[in-house]
Amino acid sequence: MFFEKPKNGARSGARSGHSNGFSGGFPGGWPAATSRSGVLWLTVAAAVLAAAGCGGPTADGGKLARKAAVGGRPRILVTTTVVADLVRQVAGDRVEVDCLMPPGIDPHSYKATPRDAERLLEADLVVASGLHLEGRLAALLARLADRVAVLSVADRLPANRILEAAGGIPDPHVWFDAGLWSLLPAEVARALAAIDPAGAETYAARAETYAARLREADAEARERLATIPPDRRVLVTAHDAFRYFGRAYGIEVVGVQGTSTASEAGLGDINRLVELVVSRRIPAVFVETSVADRNVAALIEGARARGHQVSIGGRLYSDSLGPTESDGGTLEAALAANVETIVTALAAGEAAP
Repeated sequence: MFFEKPKNGARSGARSGHSNGFSGGFPGGWPAATSRSGVLWLTVAAAVLAAAGCGGPTADGGKLARKAAVGGRPRILVTTTVVADLVRQVAGDRVEVDCLMPPGIDPHSYKATPRDAERLLEADLVVASGLHLEGRLAALLARLADRVAVLSVADRLPANRILEAAGGIPDPHVWFDAGLWSLLPAEVARALAAIDPAGAETYAARAETYAARLREADAEARERLATIPPDRRVLVTAHDAFRYFGRAYGIEVVGVQGTSTASEAGLGDINRLVELVVSRRIPAVFVETSVADRNVAALIEGARARGHQVSIGGRLYSDSLGPTESDGGTLEAALAANVETIVTALAAGEAAP
């Protein structure tokens, strides 16, 4: 099974022990139908299940049966732009990739629609990011486990490499540690081979090539960020989406909001960061392409009231890549663009006394 409900008592984000498949799981536990946004996802799930029929899997296994037209390419539905890039890099032109969330959309707050339900049913494989990034959408995927093959890629990473966020749930923002993300192309290749065995060798070869490129990007980012003086290596952003990036590349990371944008920053959070920015004479803070700027604007205003001028160092790609033609159209490009933005803003600042 690709996606399975975690066992009772399992740690949030626990990995499956299955040796021959791809399992997802719902980090943070099985959601209650009465919680906030529960009505929406239950409505969508009901629509999907009604369209799929009330019975169990089809006689041939259901999940692995090809749903594309005879002679057509497998249809892969992905949740986020980052995952879409991963699948395209591994699959090439052997599959059709349909992404639920367009560039610039915040996956933490994304709400499924009835049209999403139809797209799920049309897919041969659904690839999600996992580790609770998609929130309620993950609950919908779990309810469809007997109808749709689902791979939650980040759930396949080694448990000892996963950071924990507030409330004991895993931090899902793993992709900007390029070395860590390089472990996942092979997982995608195996999932694609399960629905398209004729392409197995192609997928494996492309996954190996892409993983090597990610390791090169990892080394380049490390070298470039090392040029920032140590006392200026503080990355203040709209929300806490860069902890893996900071761990990998030696950057202290502070977010105005937590790892999920679903939680609002309070006055205390803003004041805490104002004190940090002023006391350490941080020259620049950063906004994000998929998160509103209002909290960063409040932070800048608070620092100005304390006599410290701090600028916006630039806009970083975080939970979403940019349009195909932009400088953040792929993960490799987005990482390089972020690194250059950070280095340019922080290396030029006035050193702390």
